[in-house]
Amino acid sequence: MTAAVSVVVVTGISRYLGAQVAARLAADKRVGRVVGLDPNLPSAELAELLGDVEHIPVDAASAGSVLAELDAECVVHLALVTAPEQQGGRGAMKEQNVIGTMQLLAACQQAPRLRKLVMRSSTAAYGASFRDPAVFTEDTEPRQVPRGGFARDILDVEGYLRGFRRRRPDVSATVLRFAPFIGSTANTTITRYFAQPVVPTVFGRDPRLQFLHVDDALEVLHRSVVEDHPGTFNVAGAGVLTLSQAIRRAGRVAVPVLEPGLSAAAMLAGGLRFGRYGLDQLDLFVHGRVVDTTRLIQEYGFEPRTTEAAFDDFIRGHAGRRVVTPDHLAAAEQAILDGIRRVRAAAQESS
Repeated sequence: MTAAVSVVVVTGISRYLGAQVAARLAADKRVGRVVGLDPNLPSAELAELLGDVEHIPVDAASAGSVLAELDAECVVHLALVTAPEQQGGRGAMKEQNVIGTMQLLAACQQAPRLRKLVMRSSTAAYGASFRDPAVFTEDTEPRQVPRGGFARDILDVEGYLRGFRRRRPDVSATVLRFAPFIGSTANTTITRYFAQPVVPTVFGRDPRLQFLHVDDALEVLHRSVVEDHPGTFNVAGAGVLTLSQAIRRAGRVAVPVLEPGLSAAAMLAGGLRFGRYGLDQLDLFVHGRVVDTTRLIQEYGFEPRTTEAAFDDFIRGHAGRRVVTPDHLAAAEQAILDGIRRVRAAAQESS
């Protein structure tokens, strides 16, 4: 069902996802006014997209009076940080994700004309462990509390949203649990993992992975605003790729390490510009995660491109780049071996 929206407020427009969503909404004739809330200025590249978007440089803590003054009818909350390095550490990340969302929801509760809330979430809410089912549905509870900070933040955020729904049952709330983004234009921890020439993996593990093309995420977000789709939805591409398949398709070199050494190996690889990974990503690379998207397809009448197609688009975006040199491989192998030795030495000292 299509519905006109006079005022839409989008948080996080200084980042790619928020800027793209705001720009698409501003170009839609069904949407009147689009306002971006973000204390940071977008880059010059993103600013070009936002010519028809009003920017108010405030954070969630100051959103209370702003939403009421704007007569906001819809809020799209995208200002979530997925990795500590994006926000200056774990403390700042939690402040942005959990406290920021709590403050925004308090502002939404006081916005009299608000009738719709669209919130970015993640399939990280299900965690990743050896106890996991083969496929998660929206009703599946995590089998254990996730180790990663982002996953725990998502659980807190969704908990606050459930409380908001009870206090404002008149507001239609849509929660979108996105699989990891990928594609030729995506720049995330996952894309950097597969873009590095040497990819550390866990010996004996080959997890099943699902991805979501970032353009399909934008389409679902857009439809969530201009159409009415209350509820919680898994958003991912159909099908799976095992980690080994993905690495081969990307033309990269997998270097298996013992599981206790993976974290140290990944951090050492960061010194070689191969990327840094948190516990959320490490658990994903060990256990994998697959979700069911039946509810999304039936409700939206839209099916994202498959995991395989999304990953192939990522590969095309990196075509022609040198994969690995002998020096890269030797340096990476040495770094990984040194990391394993350090983990073993630390374990012996503590025993």
